[in-house]
Amino acid sequence: MAETFDIVFKGGTLVNHAGEGLADIGVRDGQIRAIGDIAEAQGSKVVDVRGLHILPGVIDTQVHFREPGMEHKEDLETGSRSAALGGVTAVFEMPNTSPPTTSAEALAAKVAAGTNRMHCDFAFFVGATRENAGDLGHLERLPGAAGVKIFAGSSTGDLLVEDDETLTRVFSTIRRRCSIHSELESRLRERLSIRRVGDPTSHYEWRDEIAALESTQRLLRLARATGARIHILHVSTGAEMELLSHHKDIATVEVTPQHLTLSGPEDYERLGTKVQQNPPIRDRAHQNLLWWGLEQGVVDILGSDHAPHTLEEKAATYPATPSGMPGVQTLVPIMLDHVNAGRLSLARFVDLTSAGAQRLFEIACKGRIAVGYDADLTIVDLKAERIIEDGWIGSKAGWTPFAGRKVVGWPMGTVVRGHLAMWEGELGKAAGQAVRFGEALPKG
Repeated sequence: MAETFDIVFKGGTLVNHAGEGLADIGVRDGQIRAIGDIAEAQGSKVVDVRGLHILPGVIDTQVHFREPGMEHKEDLETGSRSAALGGVTAVFEMPNTSPPTTSAEALAAKVAAGTNRMHCDFAFFVGATRENAGDLGHLERLPGAAGVKIFAGSSTGDLLVEDDETLTRVFSTIRRRCSIHSELESRLRERLSIRRVGDPTSHYEWRDEIAALESTQRLLRLARATGARIHILHVSTGAEMELLSHHKDIATVEVTPQHLTLSGPEDYERLGTKVQQNPPIRDRAHQNLLWWGLEQGVVDILGSDHAPHTLEEKAATYPATPSGMPGVQTLVPIMLDHVNAGRLSLARFVDLTSAGAQRLFEIACKGRIAVGYDADLTIVDLKAERIIEDGWIGSKAGWTPFAGRKVVGWPMGTVVRGHLAMWEGELGKAAGQAVRFGEALPKG
């Protein structure tokens, strides 16, 4: 008797470890159970994906969904709605909420709040502080923990860890890869007067490349001394990219679509504080070196750094304006547009958005289209032309710096463990669950 499946995805072009080619996918109990030529009669439900490409589910390992404490900007449901609409099947959410995610209780509360309420799967970073540094080895292995996050430079919230002593304690305590916002806080404080009231272009003059480079140099030195593995988030400078290319044994690298796509001063002049973020969008010379790092394989992963604020907050006068922009929903279309423009291959996009995340964070059963893995799929139309509009954005913020931008390549379906989280712009029932990690699986 022929094998049967809960759902069959029929006639799509798969992009996976075996390359690119036509194949069907049979899903049962949320897992991929067959890849190949599958008869429609074998599926209780059949989804026609002819003419579409099926990618391993896109994993965005840096988002800020603002819950608890700042739900007027975003919450777990609205942020994950935006993710699913954009083709993202799993997110890692950051700890700078209010209260921050720095304890077992706060982590468990977030996991409970996201379960079956979020539209995609999820994990949450634990924020490092002076007070919890000794407990992080335990906290990083709890269910739903993506690992430890350090803010070595100040950003939204109050999770700053800037002294060598605490950084060394954290690096000596943890065993999983540590994700870090790298800017040198002492230099930022010294240069506050560089900010010009009403002039957001002064943002990237204030938070300059030296603040980023010297911070990353220090983190590499401390990581090597303690045997830690570190992940430098949203790298924004050419000098850091070149430096990190010499330390790939201990350091991995993230870039964002906005640092690859937007640049100063022209986009500051066009978008004002909407383009303000930390570390800042820089000039084209830095952007070219970020693309060099991506092309040369120095970059390991893409993250959106989805960090929404309301339009009212962004409309204040700089520097009394918050840093950050929505991004989880636009990651896939912006980067597919770069694929279509010839700036990176589709295979490299997959490596940056699914295989890379699985490799860096040792995610269990995600990041590949393979039998035995979760049926997490991002289904895209590589030929679809769309204009990104604010009205499409599912985030509570309701805006994007890419509004009005024409792109080629669009997410048509988001499949999370075999469940249609989004199909042709319509959301399914929220069914998000905590991501599991090989380094934190219970030993039995």
